[in-house]
Amino acid sequence: MSLPVLPGRPLRPTPAVRLKVHAAVWLARRLARRSPQRLRAAMTLLSRGARVADHAEARQARDEVLSVCPRHCGSPTACLPRSIAVALVCRSRGTWPTWCVGVRAAPPFLAHAWIEVAGEMVDEPVDGDCYRKFFTVGTPEERDEREKSK
Repeated sequence: MSLPVLPGRPLRPTPAVRLKVHAAVWLARRLARRSPQRLRAAMTLLSRGARVADHAEARQARDEVLSVCPRHCGSPTACLPRSIAVALVCRSRGTWPTWCVGVRAAPPFLAHAWIEVAGEMVDEPVDGDCYRKFFTVGTPEERDEREKSK
């Protein structure tokens, strides 16, 4: 059984925000068809020059994506285009959450994509410990901090 994917709070975005979200979802659906290597390269390129998103900004972008495009991003199996679209909406505002791709840690093994801020999943129905990351795309600033802490 899949858990429903709903916005944290129902939104009624302005026409300008709706247009921005539709454009992000359109691009996300195209990027989701790329190979993992090309998708990761594109997301890394898009993250350049952005500041790290805070939890409120990422949650707002996720709620907007789910409110504006529930058909394409609201299904439990739409995690890849949803996570890409949320990252793109954040990027259109000059920020970037950490975009993650991984797999459920225990059987049945299922792939999943999500966004994080400060190591915490943003409004996912399960705990982050349930997944193992294959790769992440954060901001260059975030990557530099990670390198310093090693």
